[in-house]
Amino acid sequence: MGIGQTRTLSPALETTGQIGEGRIMLFGIHWDTSGSTLTFALSILPILLIGLKVTIEATIFGFLLALSVGLLLAILRSSRLRVVSWPIWFVIEFLRDTPLLVQLFFLFYVLPMYGISLPALMIGIIGLGLQYSAYCAEVYRAGIEAIDHGQWEAAHALDLSKLTIYVDIVLPQAIPRIIPALGTYLVAMIKDAPLLSAITVLDMMAASTIIGDQTYNYIVPLTMVGGLFLVSTLVASYLVNRLDRALPKTGIPMK
Repeated sequence: MGIGQTRTLSPALETTGQIGEGRIMLFGIHWDTSGSTLTFALSILPILLIGLKVTIEATIFGFLLALSVGLLLAILRSSRLRVVSWPIWFVIEFLRDTPLLVQLFFLFYVLPMYGISLPALMIGIIGLGLQYSAYCAEVYRAGIEAIDHGQWEAAHALDLSKLTIYVDIVLPQAIPRIIPALGTYLVAMIKDAPLLSAITVLDMMAASTIIGDQTYNYIVPLTMVGGLFLVSTLVASYLVNRLDRALPKTGIPMK
């Protein structure tokens, strides 16, 4: 994307428009500003729920990416070879110590200059996943290092491969111990998801801003967004607690 060129916005943004007096449309859904506050709130609720769906999708796929990349970073960070562990340490610190918004802007605006152009939602998922993979890596590393050193020595004495050691011995014991910490980052990711609106992802936050811009009424949509985020984080915390209680602290049986 060269100088003077513009990015194509999300197609959903093109559905915004004035449809008669007192009725406006977003996502193909009209909202009513001619009635009471309750009528207005009920009319925009379906729109915010569509935005919530986008927020949940970005969080779920972003967190799955963070878990996968974070585990890889943790294993490489634990390497005894400094030529491997030191660069990985730098990557983790860079991702943790730079703002998520800056990383999102870099992915959204800089990568197209080098011929890499991705949909805004995909960029948002990658940005969230990379940022939180650094945090997950440190959580994984703490869980791995908590495994008794004697088990490592016994596994090496049996001449087990590193893959077997991690898959059958280390991770089944480490994961149950780190579920609460990973759950904390899941909730944090949900709360960071509104930053994706800065790169034209039409999530719940972006939808509420558009509604506020059109109606000059920000109190109702933003209050509803806050309530929906509260419900989302409470549900996520509840599910994490249930998973934490369900997993045996002695380790996950692999066979």
